[in-house]
This record gives sequence, C-alpha cells and structure tokens, in this order.
Amino acid sequence: MHVRSVGATGLKVSRLGLGTMTWGRDTDEHEARDQLIAFAEAGGSLVDTAAGYGDGASEELIGSLIGDVVARDEIVIATKAGISRRTGTRVTDASRGSLLTALDGSLARLGVDHVDLWQVHAWSDDTELDETLAAVDHAVATGRTRYAGISNYSGWQTGRAVTWQQAVPGRAPLVSTQMEYSLLQRGIEREVLPAAEALGLGVLPWSPLGAGVLTGKYRSGTPSDSRAASPHFARFIERFLDDRSRGIVDSVCTAADGLDATPLEVALAWVRDAPGVTAPVVGARTAAQLRASLRSERLTLPTEIREALDEVSAPPAGYPDR
Repeated sequence: MHVRSVGATGLKVSRLGLGTMTWGRDTDEHEARDQLIAFAEAGGSLVDTAAGYGDGASEELIGSLIGDVVARDEIVIATKAGISRRTGTRVTDASRGSLLTALDGSLARLGVDHVDLWQVHAWSDDTELDETLAAVDHAVATGRTRYAGISNYSGWQTGRAVTWQQAVPGRAPLVSTQMEYSLLQRGIEREVLPAAEALGLGVLPWSPLGAGVLTGKYRSGTPSDSRAASPHFARFIERFLDDRSRGIVDSVCTAADGLDATPLEVALAWVRDAPGVTAPVVGARTAAQLRASLRSERLTLPTEIREALDEVSAPPAGYPDR
C-alpha cells in the first residue's frame, strides 16, 4: 500500500486507514483479528479509534491485538477524545480535565505509553478554545501523543484553532483534521478543505463510502445484515437514501461497469485521490468487506471518469464560496 505524509509533518501513514468504530460492539474479537491481519498484510498502518467508540471497547480490542497480530511499531494508532455516551446520550466535553482523563484511559485500554495521533473529537461551545488546546499542548509535551489533530470542526473553527497554535511559540501544532467526506457528502469542500490546504493539515475522511450506500447494496432495498438494519447506524444511512443519492450511486455503478471494478472501489478511489486527502478511514463489519476495500489500491480513476463523478455529485454552492 502506498504511504503519505500527514499534512506537512514527517508522520507517514498508509493511504487507507482502518476504522474500528464497530469493534467490541458489532464486530467481535475474531472478526477484528481477521481484519487487522488482512490490513497489515496489505501494508496498512493507520488504525483509527476513539475513546467513545463502544465506551472504550474498540480501544480495548485493539490493545488485545497489539503484540499478537501486529507489533506496536508496525501501526500508527490514532484515537480521539471529547465525545462520550452517558446513559445513551451523546455528551461533548472538550475541557482540559475531561480530555486528559480520556487520553489516560485510552492509553490504558490500548496498553501503550503513547499514541501517534490524538484528535479532539468535536468542537464544544461550552469550553474556551484555549483550554481545549492547552490539553493538546500538555498531551504532546508529556509524550502521551506524538502528534495532535482535530475532528468535525467547521471551516472557521479549523482556522481559529490551527492559527491559535501557530501564533504562540512553543504550542503543539495541529497536523490533521478528520471529517466526513464522500461522493454523497462533499460539504467540506466549501471551507474545510481550503482551510486545511492553506494551513498544512492532512485530511482523514471518515465514512468515505457514504455509510456503505456507495457500494450499491441499497439500490434494491435494505439487506437484513447491513448497517441500515442496525439500530446503531440506521440514522446515518437513511439520510442518503433519497433521489439525489440514488442518482450518484447509479453513476458510480455505471463507472464501475466500464472499469471492470466494483462500485466500492470506484467510490473509495475517488475520495482517496481527492486534493488534500491523506487517507480515508474505512470501517468494515467483516474481514471480507475490508478485503474488498483494500482492493481499491489497484484502481486509479481516469480523468474523464473523475470529472463525470465530480459533476453528478457537485454540492450546491454560492456566495461567498463561489
């Protein structure tokens, strides 16, 4: 697998990341093991998780596989803090105390003394930005993480946070942003991608397959074993089951037929090679699904196919974006 630098740093990662949001909940230990083996054998290195995934179950499962399936220095561990679920309700807390407590919990569950990339999972209006970023500084200064990033920040939030760190000598730079990005969700092209390019951030797209809709599996209904049938993920998928999305999926399937590829490979290759992208993060329920995603490494979209997909999926834009 090809490798890329994360933004303007020396951190190198595989250009496809392994997402583990379902690990420890919908993906059991045996499937997780098979996925990590397949990913490592394909040359993958970036493994993405979060303290809030399964209330820490994802990190625990990864920790149990480090040293068994892969050596610690063979993978780049990226985790996040700031989102948790208490009594089933999502809670966002970007305070210094909460973030650092979550990071210490992540290290314990992963069984490591540091992570390679630690990301603030979401912006919070309830905490002053300087307090949030002071936690980032402390995490880097104490060796708990090698690099730091953000996730789900809007364009102005991204610009403010990164510039804040760059303006004060000695503060830990932010090197990446993790955002939803796919042919079905191109909203970050309005402000976040330009901000990332201007500020030297690497972009790590999550849900690059539009919650699986871009694979074409929902064209004739909802399979009983799909994520749309899961109470945890149904709401993420239903938003893409409209007429506009169906038109985009049809175009992806047409392109796949012409390229002797699968719709999954076409959709993933599109976002992987989009300007500014470092590595899409792909989640899979089974090892077989992951291997299907890994086969996208063989595909580079012809210019005319990329332009056609750009056109059919173009997001609405106006003043002041255009």
